[in-house]
Amino acid sequence: MKEHKIGIIMNGVTGRMGTNQHLARSMMAIIKEGGLKISPGEVIVPQPILVGRNEHKLRALAAEHGLTRYTTDLDACLSDPAYPVYFDAQLTNLRVEAVRKAIAAGKAVYCEKPVADTLADALTLCREAEAAQVKNGVVQDKLFLPGLLKLKYLLDTNFFGRVLSVRGEFGYWVFDGKSQPCQRPSWNYKKEEGGSIIVDMFCHWRYVIDNLFGPIKSLSCLGARHIDRRVDETGQEYACTADDAAYGTFELASGVICHFNSSWAVRVRRDDLLTLQVDGTQGSAVAGLRDCVIQHDSMTPRPVWNPDVDSPIDFYAGWTRMPNNKIYDNAFKVQWELFLKHVVCDTPFPWNLREGAKGVQLAELALQSWANRRWVEVPPLEI
Repeated sequence: MKEHKIGIIMNGVTGRMGTNQHLARSMMAIIKEGGLKISPGEVIVPQPILVGRNEHKLRALAAEHGLTRYTTDLDACLSDPAYPVYFDAQLTNLRVEAVRKAIAAGKAVYCEKPVADTLADALTLCREAEAAQVKNGVVQDKLFLPGLLKLKYLLDTNFFGRVLSVRGEFGYWVFDGKSQPCQRPSWNYKKEEGGSIIVDMFCHWRYVIDNLFGPIKSLSCLGARHIDRRVDETGQEYACTADDAAYGTFELASGVICHFNSSWAVRVRRDDLLTLQVDGTQGSAVAGLRDCVIQHDSMTPRPVWNPDVDSPIDFYAGWTRMPNNKIYDNAFKVQWELFLKHVVCDTPFPWNLREGAKGVQLAELALQSWANRRWVEVPPLEI
């Protein structure tokens, strides 16, 4: 068996997302499977080194996963030819400087979103990566979720007929830390530290809408800070300065209307933490993270408005759950495998820094719409 051993600098994986999704469920899962098979006689074997600012956390994380390589010296890693790939899962406000260093060092770059705090910085990364001719990619995990893959199948097979609208509901109740511990880090609610549900989630909504439903023509967004004070990881109360909810409407070039509610201050009474309802002339579907239910036009009930009696229709009963006709792997792992194949085999990887910059653009325009209380156009991205 021919092994393509590839060193990967994993910077910032001591955080929740980096540890769980990128290290444990992606990188270590690939290693435990014996590497990524690319042909009957070839396999890609990742060789990660953990990088961060806290040596104690790095040592503990490495030991937990049976790794021996970790360091706080990013520059030394970037100068080492044994590590041709750089991955960044740091706080967003630390990402640009590190990614620029990796590009200058000639590394292939793969990073979490948002790729930057500002569109100007995101475009700088695009220009420098393209000038250096380094391979690059951005995490766009939701495209690889089982529920959205099922939705994509329905779109590709014209189940909906003409798509009319999309309704997205995302979020859950994040405790303020006073009566129960907060489930998310405190920086999420501090604007000065890069917190903002608009900056976070509109990057997701950009690639979901673009890849499933088409380009966005214009948008309107209203943000909110529903919870004013929370308690941080040390037990100290602090004032929240970032938006924790956003209500966005997107007009697509095709005429389809998409509306997405995003909130850390909503209690869930729906099928999943994320649901997308797509309505079309011939049918509708509601996709969650893993499942998708459908209702064809021929099976749609005929309600009659009468608020004086209980409804005779069980509106949940008229939907059919799509089967699991294949085995779905972890969404982050799937995209990691595609990126590794891109690096080693030069296979296509369209989810690059340009696509990541589009997400930052949408977030900036949403913040602008909220500030000015008006609709804004979404122009083509000029690198």
